[in-house]
Amino acid sequence: MNHPTTLIEIAAERAVPIFVFDMARYVIAAGLIAALVWALRRTAWASRKIQKREATWKDFRREFLASMRTVIVYTLVAIGVMWAIRHGWMRELEMSYSFGTDLLALGGILIAHDAYFYWAHRAMHHPKLFKSFHKFHHQTMTPTPWAAYSFALPEAFVMAMFMPIWMMLVPTPGWVVFTFLAVMILRNTMGHAGLELHARGWASHPVLKWISTTTHHDLHHCGSYSHNYGFYFTFWDKVMGTEHPDYVKVYDRVTAPSLQRPSTDAVPSPAQ
Repeated sequence: MNHPTTLIEIAAERAVPIFVFDMARYVIAAGLIAALVWALRRTAWASRKIQKREATWKDFRREFLASMRTVIVYTLVAIGVMWAIRHGWMRELEMSYSFGTDLLALGGILIAHDAYFYWAHRAMHHPKLFKSFHKFHHQTMTPTPWAAYSFALPEAFVMAMFMPIWMMLVPTPGWVVFTFLAVMILRNTMGHAGLELHARGWASHPVLKWISTTTHHDLHHCGSYSHNYGFYFTFWDKVMGTEHPDYVKVYDRVTAPSLQRPSTDAVPSPAQ
């Protein structure tokens, strides 16, 4: 059986399955985190809502439709990757090496993606790039899980290009790639949850403080555009001096038991 080799042939065979897979990743992750937030807001954890402002149906609609557009971009890039693999210009996904080696590969891809995201994100905040690349994403002032893929087209392509670059450089087992994709979208939706999902004391713990939280990214969305560019980890923000100076204080306020929390909003709601 001959495999399709032209872009048109590959697109005809693989476009729909790729789109469905990526859309399902987004919808399942965002839906699960949105459902979790909905449930937690009916418990004592309701006090962990980071902003006073509520996202509107207009916000949800914009975020979902933009995310579908991003899924289309990811589908097109994936088709390009398959075409490059068929012509020997990129590596195919490898079989598993050993469990330990595979775990090292998974750790490596997460660390590499965090660095890629930090520097790409920070670059897109440059005045000459912000309007074209990243301004659309910041229409989300009060994050929801549905904002995870809410990108303008140029930003969507930037975000999509990490995997092709990684695959050209590093032979990676297939299950590691799919695990990474699952972790990536789950962490993305958690970062936009709007309600702090991590444990009290996380932001000041000697080890856990290096892992990002919902509050960390929420501070960036509510107007602190020169801070908190990281994704999985806080390493680059700490090293480069871009972590919000009040991050730990705000985190502790957000996660304080409701009876101890001040009546004022933990994070000032962004201006309309």
